[in-house]
Amino acid sequence: MEYRHRVVLLAGPSGSGKSYIAQRTGLPVLCLDDFYKNGDDPTLPRQNGLVDWDAPESWDAGTAVETIAQLAQQGRADVPVYAIGADRRVATRPFEVTGSPLFIAEGIFAAEIVAECRRRGLLAGAYALRRPRGATFVRRLARDLSEQRKAPRVLIRRGLALLRAEPAVLRRQTGLGAEAAHAREFLRRVADLVAGHPHR
Repeated sequence: MEYRHRVVLLAGPSGSGKSYIAQRTGLPVLCLDDFYKNGDDPTLPRQNGLVDWDAPESWDAGTAVETIAQLAQQGRADVPVYAIGADRRVATRPFEVTGSPLFIAEGIFAAEIVAECRRRGLLAGAYALRRPRGATFVRRLARDLSEQRKAPRVLIRRGLALLRAEPAVLRRQTGLGAEAAHAREFLRRVADLVAGHPHR
């Protein structure tokens, strides 16, 4: 199937600046974090009795891909609004990509759907944002504290765990088909893609 719009997937470790860099492209940006499963979903992965929100199984990949396909074909879709503090979807909102041949879908689990988006002809490119680990840790902790996502003690403990896991996260994302790229390189690649996809 030939789509009117195609997606650029942007993965990367939590707190690496994906949302900020995606916005800098000037393209419509779909937040894939809104596709987390609700906190009472029985399929959620658990570790030591607690939900493991850093595991890909905590995320609804199927619905994310179907939403991307709808956007690619129709240019608009209703997307979920997820409240991280409440661990659930609290609303939906209209999202449009009309007028733009490309759109960004960013999130920590974006690499999980690279293969399926490529198989369905939806994919224009896939990248994993690479930043210095220390800077990512500080940025993530400041964000999570300011948004009061969880209790400070939980956020600090999680932040240290993610700091240690970051190299493995990037290896997994690149292994799934996302190309590791620094922010400036990603922005250059997207600009080249836009230049090669004139408006229809």
